[in-house]
Amino acid sequence: MQTTQALAPLALAVLLVTGCAKPPAEQIEAAEKAVKEAQQSGAATYTAEEYAKLEGTLAALKKEVGDQDGKFALFRDYGKAEQLAASAKADSERVKTEAAKKKEEAKAGALQAQQVAQEAVKSTLDLVAKAPVGKDRAALEAIKNDAEALKASLNQVQLSLDKEDYPAAQTQAKAIHDKSQTVSAEIQNALAKVGKGKPSPSKKK
Repeated sequence: MQTTQALAPLALAVLLVTGCAKPPAEQIEAAEKAVKEAQQSGAATYTAEEYAKLEGTLAALKKEVGDQDGKFALFRDYGKAEQLAASAKADSERVKTEAAKKKEEAKAGALQAQQVAQEAVKSTLDLVAKAPVGKDRAALEAIKNDAEALKASLNQVQLSLDKEDYPAAQTQAKAIHDKSQTVSAEIQNALAKVGKGKPSPSKKK
């Protein structure tokens, strides 16, 4: 009887140790997977602030697990870690949906900007074709080269679209459009100067 009573505390200790809290491995893995999927959906680009919060939650989760792992087994409590994991997973799904929506909006904006840029370049090239060859042949050749460079740079816009880098595509297309406007203005000025330089028809006496 005394032997049994003496062993009772030992048995209780063994039970407590074997039944101590363990890290919520499955929940942590699910949270990490959800954050990764959010990142792959473009969250870091299209919902940067929200994605940064996700990374912060994931970092806090890992720190909490590490803190608990560092404690004596009987005093570990992974309740907060479970809450952080659940929060990271739920927020990741919400951010993923929002990022996908904004990505589609950015795609539409980039395609529209590409079309505007293409039309501007075409208009510029048409003007170049009409530009007169006057004394300032070198200046005209420089303008033509600028126009041809604009046409070639449209390829960069398409490459960005192919890589689904829609913000870059939109920025590039806008730059091409603005440059096309500048080149067109130069050609218009050249045409105006040629027009002014023409001798006026002599009046019949």
